[in-house]
Amino acid sequence: MERPQTRYAKSGDVNIAYQVIGDGPFDLIFAPGFVSNVEFGWEEPSLERFYRRLASFCRLVIFDKRGTGLSDRVAGVPDLETRIDDVRAIMDATGSERAAVLGYSEGAAMAALFAATYPARTPALILYGSFLASEWLPYIATSGATAERGSVRESLRDLAELERRWGTPDYCDQLLREDAPSMADDEDFRRWYATRLRLGASPSAAVVLTKMAMETDARPVLPSIQAPTLVLHRSGDRNCSVQNARYAAEHIPDAVFVELPGIDHLPFVGDSEAIAREIEQFLTGVWKRGGWNEPEPERVLTTVLFTDIVGSTAKSAELGDRHWRELIQKHHALVRRHLARFRGRELDTAGDGFFASFDGPARAIRCASVLSDAVTELGLEIRAGVHTGECELLEGKVGGIAVHIGARIASEARPGEVLVSGTVRDLVAGSGLQFRERGFAQLKGVPGEWRLFAVVR
Repeated sequence: MERPQTRYAKSGDVNIAYQVIGDGPFDLIFAPGFVSNVEFGWEEPSLERFYRRLASFCRLVIFDKRGTGLSDRVAGVPDLETRIDDVRAIMDATGSERAAVLGYSEGAAMAALFAATYPARTPALILYGSFLASEWLPYIATSGATAERGSVRESLRDLAELERRWGTPDYCDQLLREDAPSMADDEDFRRWYATRLRLGASPSAAVVLTKMAMETDARPVLPSIQAPTLVLHRSGDRNCSVQNARYAAEHIPDAVFVELPGIDHLPFVGDSEAIAREIEQFLTGVWKRGGWNEPEPERVLTTVLFTDIVGSTAKSAELGDRHWRELIQKHHALVRRHLARFRGRELDTAGDGFFASFDGPARAIRCASVLSDAVTELGLEIRAGVHTGECELLEGKVGGIAVHIGARIASEARPGEVLVSGTVRDLVAGSGLQFRERGFAQLKGVPGEWRLFAVVR
């Protein structure tokens, strides 16, 4: 049977390699795990069978994440926010307005964030062998043996070893015994698996991918997912703890959890038909119930940014009304210029402050940081607060508790400081952004204590 052609979707300046298989009534985007190579994957019969089985009931889209496989090499490995931009680019390139998203392994966090951020484009979500938080990653392969990942700090000490041994036969065999132990003694599969790792990522890319995975925590976004969700996991998966799946099923509203027997992490080995059958039944059920034609969402995961001029009352008294109005006009023009640059949306201006929303936390942080530096040219200082949470959509505006949290975080910021919530910090792993812990704070009118971080610039 003829293999699909590799095509490229443009996401910003980066080309993302993808393939389309089948022509079913609805679309399914397959977000890959750690590494992939869309062309070499077809050299393994079990993976080809799995792809064609999925494509028997849908139009399947597979792709290589930027920096891996046949997609453009980039400096470092991007954060989840950039990766979900790539999914949007692929959907646009394939003419897909709405598509179910299947997140496998490390791709589960990306799939979950996409579903929460773009509910109007995600009629269904599937998480298989999910990795959501570093504390549930059971081991990291090291020389001679596997080591418990008791802490991220302990794991980071193994990154140099990972880079040194990446792609070597013994290291590939170690990874294979965790990814697909049932195939560990199959010589043809061993050779294919090792070659796929080398074609999927360079040693340095593998290090950055691993580090990003250890820093990522996608758990805060789960309650914001509105799409019907199927969570699949094999009970004996040696690569990824079933705790990830159980947590996801408990925190995604109305999620369906199916735990299957088996020890393999790779979905296309072992009883892959059981996995494909669960996916088919779930997605065709959503399709038949009209799930691809749901009304516009009333809630969405959004990042909010609040800024406020420090000492505005004293400054206005010093300058007088006319000069203060002129300064405010320059301030507003500067803020709006940078909001447009970072794809922010102005929602309100309250005197000398701005309230804006973004579809990604890293963009909001970078925008706030640039603004904080830029306003000094006007002789001003601002404080800024950033938070990501579920917001209600109200006539083109956003509201809800997440908005109040963002405003309160801004009020805790020091002059010239960009302050973010712990949720934001956890979602921007891989972005290159650095933070300094500011401890816990009680936010006025918001229950509990909130862990806050200042952006290091």
